[in-house]
Amino acid sequence: QVQVVESGGGSVQTGGSLRLSCTASGRTFGNSAMGWFRQAPGKEREFVASISWSGLTTTYAHFVKGRFTISRDSAKNPVYLQMNSLKPEDSAVYFCAARKTDTVGVSASDFDYWGQGTQVTVSS
Repeated sequence: QVQVVESGGGSVQTGGSLRLSCTASGRTFGNSAMGWFRQAPGKEREFVASISWSGLTTTYAHFVKGRFTISRDSAKNPVYLQMNSLKPEDSAVYFCAARKTDTVGVSASDFDYWGQGTQVTVSS
């Protein structure tokens, strides 16, 4: 099993920044690509960003391109989501997820292990 834990959520004003962290652990964690998703009240969970095990490949949802950056260093853990120029519509619970494979994923079904989520609130 793999345990996934997010941190770093909070409340900011429009235009502000937050950095989310995700730490994965467990006997079977290895060569795992990671991803971030979010879910706002009354909406479905949606893809935000993903990064390969090597860190060399990343992919983003169109609505965060140029504002959010997903990264991981040579230690592979934690994975970060740097969020800049935040908007009220970015408010949601943000979930980190791990894959059993090393390549990026873009849908929830691509990921095998999930964290409990961290709340991000952006006020206008």
